[in-house]
Amino acid sequence: MIHRHSIKASITFATALGFLGATAQSFAATESIKALASDRGRVASSQEQTVTVYLNLHDQAGLDREVANLYDPTSPTFHRWLTDADLAKYAPTEAEVQTVKAELTRQGLTIISADPNNFSVRARAAVSTIEAAFGTELHTLSYKGVNFQAPVRPAQLAGQAGALVAATVGLERHAAHPQFTIARDPLTGKPLFQQQITATQTAPEIFKFLTGTALTAPKTFTLKELAVPLPNASYFGPAYGINVTQTVSYSPAQLQAHYGLTPFLDLGYDGRGQTIALVEAYGYAEAEADANLVAEIYGLPALNSKNFSVVYPEGKPLNPNAADLTGWSTEIALDIQSAHAIAPGAKLVVVASAGQDDEDQIASLEYIIKHKLANIVSASWENDAEIIAGPDQMKAFNNVLERAAAAGISVQFASGDSGDQGLGSPLGAVSVPSNSPYATAVGGTSVMNDPLGSGTLGGSGDIVTGWGTNLTILQDFAVADPPGSLGTLGFEFGAGGGESQYFSKPSWQHALKGSGRQVPDVSADADPFTGVPVIFTQGGVQFVAAAVGGTSLATPIFSAIWAIADQYNGAPLGFAAPAVARLKKGEITDVVDTSALSVDNLSGTIFDQTGSTFYSTEAIFAGNIPAITQTNYLAAITPGGEVSGSIHTAFAIAFGADSSLTVGTGWDNVTGFGEPNGFPFIIGVSVKKK
Repeated sequence: MIHRHSIKASITFATALGFLGATAQSFAATESIKALASDRGRVASSQEQTVTVYLNLHDQAGLDREVANLYDPTSPTFHRWLTDADLAKYAPTEAEVQTVKAELTRQGLTIISADPNNFSVRARAAVSTIEAAFGTELHTLSYKGVNFQAPVRPAQLAGQAGALVAATVGLERHAAHPQFTIARDPLTGKPLFQQQITATQTAPEIFKFLTGTALTAPKTFTLKELAVPLPNASYFGPAYGINVTQTVSYSPAQLQAHYGLTPFLDLGYDGRGQTIALVEAYGYAEAEADANLVAEIYGLPALNSKNFSVVYPEGKPLNPNAADLTGWSTEIALDIQSAHAIAPGAKLVVVASAGQDDEDQIASLEYIIKHKLANIVSASWENDAEIIAGPDQMKAFNNVLERAAAAGISVQFASGDSGDQGLGSPLGAVSVPSNSPYATAVGGTSVMNDPLGSGTLGGSGDIVTGWGTNLTILQDFAVADPPGSLGTLGFEFGAGGGESQYFSKPSWQHALKGSGRQVPDVSADADPFTGVPVIFTQGGVQFVAAAVGGTSLATPIFSAIWAIADQYNGAPLGFAAPAVARLKKGEITDVVDTSALSVDNLSGTIFDQTGSTFYSTEAIFAGNIPAITQTNYLAAITPGGEVSGSIHTAFAIAFGADSSLTVGTGWDNVTGFGEPNGFPFIIGVSVKKK
C-alpha cells in the first residue's frame, strides 16, 4: 500500500544568495508542494547514493560584494578574477571540514573526496544510512508525471557538524533533462526526418534533403475535398516548408551569417585559443566520429586529440548504453556539432557525469572549476521546475556558480522548452539552475528567411520571433470549418522564462520589472522548425535527424559566440549575463513582436452552405489551447508530411506565440535582451580598447 505524504521541508533561505547586492527571497513552498506533489513511497533502503555536503562560508556577504565588483566596470577590481588563494578567506577551515568528515564517517558513510579548497565533502552510503545520518526519510514524489526524490522531514547532519552545513545535495534528487526538441509530423508524431545512414551514402547525399528556406512568399492556397464541393477554403499568406521532399534545417554557414559572424571568422576570430566545456551525462563513444562526419559535409575542421576530449569526473557510467536509453546521445551530438559549427576554432571538452541527477551535474561543474578546464561552459539541460526544487539544491548550484563567476567562467544554461510550464502569467515559470543569478540563462527564438527580401537565411532581413510554436488543422482531407474544428494541436513548445520566486533580482537587472531574478538573459535559435541537422549514433547505428532544436541548440550557439568574444577581447570576459544587460541599443538584436513585418500574415475564407466566412490570423488560432496571449505573431500554412506533394492535409503554424510568455521591446521573458548580432555585440561586450 502506498501512503501519500507531503513534503515537510521548509524552503526558506536565511542567507544572502543573490548577486551584486541581491538577497534571496523567502519562499514558503511547503504548502504549495503539498498540494502539487504526491508521494510514491519510500526510497529502497539498500540503494546506494552519493551526497555532497556544502559547508557554510565565512563572510558570504563579503564574497558577494567582491564578486559583484569583478563585474562592475567602475570598480578597481573589475575583471581581476579571484584565485584559490583569494577565495581562501571565505572558505571553511580545515578543522571544520574534518569535523564534517568525521561525523559522516561515524554515521557510516564512506568519504569519496573533499574539495581542496574546503567548500564541500562528497560521501556515499546506502539510503538507510543516509537517512539516519540526516534524521529524515527519503521518498519518491511525483509532479505532473515527473518523479523526484526528496526528504519528507527537514534534514540535518547529526552532531556538532550539523551547524557547519549550508546545504546537502543528493538528499533531494532531480534529473537533468536534455532540452532538445525534434519537429514532428503532426499526423503521425514521428520526426519530420530521421533515417539510418547507409554505408553507400556519400557525405553530400546525407544532407541532400535539407533546405535553408523556411518561408516562401505569400500566395493563395485552395483547400477542398475532391468528392465534396463544400466546404472549401481559400487561404492567403506565406508557406512554411511547402516542399515536402525537403526539411528545413540550417547549415553552419547560414547560422554564422545570421549572427553576423562571417566577417569575424574571415579575420580568424573563430574561437581559437578558447575552450568550451560541454556538461553532459554519460557520454557516448561515437560522438567524435559523428561530429566529424558533419564537419566533412560542411567543410569544418576535423575534431582530434588537439581540439576535442572527453573527461569522466565520476568514471564512466556502469551501463555503456545509458546515453542511448535516456536521450543523451542525441543531446551530446547536438551540443558538440552546434558549438563546433559556430566556433570551429575552439577546443571542446565533453564533461560527462556517470549519472544525470543534480548531484552528478554539480560534481561536473566542480570538476571544471577545480581543474580550470574552460572559461566557457555550456549546459543544455535543466533540472526540474523551481516550484518543486528544494533549498539545498538551489543553494548548492548557486554556491558553485558564484565561484565560477569569481574565477571568470561563464556558465550558460538552457531556459527550457515548455514555455510557462502550464503555470500561466504573470510570473511564468523558471527551472533550476538557469534561475541562479550567477547563471547565464539562454532563451529561444525562431529564425527564418524573409521571403520578400533575399529569400535566404543570413540576409539583412531575416525574420526573428520569440520561440513559441502552435499548430492548428486547416484540412485533414475534409476542410476544417471553422479552422481547428477537426482538432487543434495547440501549443507545441517554446522557450522557458519567467520570474524566480527563490532569488531576488540582481542589481544588473535593476531596470527590469518584478522583484525576482528574471529569466532568460539572452537568446538564440531554438525552434526545431527552424533548427539544424544532427548526426548521432544509437545502439551502434548511425542516424541523421533534421529539424532538431530546443534551448539545447540555443545554449551552445551562444556559448560559442561568447568564446569568439573572449578571443576578440584577448582575455576572459567572465560571466556573460551582466555584460549582456549593459549593452546599448544596436549592440544586440532586440526581438520584438511581428507588427512591423512586411510579410502578409495567414488569413482565409471558408465557403460552405451558409455562405462565406473570413478568418483573420487570430480567428484561425481562436481555439488554441492554451489561448495565445501574444498580440502579434507570424502564421503560415504548412502541408502534412504524410501526403507527399499534396495539399489534402494542411495546418496553420504560428511562430512567436509562447504560452503566456510574450516578446516585446527591450527585455522579455522569451528572448531576454535579444540575440547576438556580430560586430556590435562582440565589440559591445569587449573591454579592450575599441
